Amino acid sequence: MYASSTLEAKVVILGSQGVGKTSLVVRYISKTFSPNSTSTIGASFMTKKLTVDHCKVRLQIWDTAGQERFRAMAPMYYRGAQAALLVYDLTSQESFAEMHSWIEELKRNMTEDLVIVVVANKLDLAQTRREVPLEQAREYVTRVLGPETPLYEVSAKDDDGTIEDIFLHLTHALVERKQYLPRDRKRQPTMTIVEDTPSNSSLCCGYL
Repeated sequence: MYASSTLEAKVVILGSQGVGKTSLVVRYISKTFSPNSTSTIGASFMTKKLTVDHCKVRLQIWDTAGQERFRAMAPMYYRGAQAALLVYDLTSQESFAEMHSWIEELKRNMTEDLVIVVVANKLDLAQTRREVPLEQAREYVTRVLGPETPLYEVSAKDDDGTIEDIFLHLTHALVERKQYLPRDRKRQPTMTIVEDTPSNSSLCCGYL
């Protein structure tokens, strides 16, 4: 085993405008939800410390803007990432379809060892407004990303702990990879670590 006792990893959150990317991050970090969020400008980030499999981990979680006018800036934010959360709104078939372009972009620009998790947000609205059946999403994720790629349906508004599980699964995968990959294949973090507080950038992109 080649692991040290600490790991720093960059996680990028990608998806269309209004799917609730920032709401997911804020729910995970702060255990809160704000119904009056506004759109992220460019990107913002938070950090989170946790311990998984006896390894101390600090996640840098980069929340990117979903608006088309910021799309050209996205590579600047996801470059060097070890993991990506691809988020869509299960009440919006359009946001689900747009996820494909993010997947193709990551495949073109990132290495194959990128850890990817797909997240369907706004589960609290599923009974009355669902547009994306779970079976359709599972078939797509399995076909395009492989059967090992997890798919979660969550509600940033009424979270039952599933969002915590998402980041725990992702972190476990990163720690396991760090422990068992040969030393020359380990990817070092490229971003400066900050304290466990929001940046001064806009933290939003919630339920628009």
